[in-house]
Amino acid sequence: MPKKPLPAGLPREWYIAHNRRLKTMRLTIALLDSGVYEPARAGNAVIRATAARIGVHPPSDITCRMVRALLQYGR
Repeated sequence: MPKKPLPAGLPREWYIAHNRRLKTMRLTIALLDSGVYEPARAGNAVIRATAARIGVHPPSDITCRMVRALLQYGR
């Protein structure tokens, strides 16, 4: 699917939140593909190791919390 440019003129916080949600989805999908289905098994160290494996910058604590929340929601 081709990338589309982000809309211009929005507050900086919108772009930060948007990129954080994209990273959260990428990390959650990678964790699910590797067999991590439970939020309890997805500690910050596991999530950061997954980020290194798929080639994204290490996530913040907020992003790690969002990944666990997304895993919980998908149960």
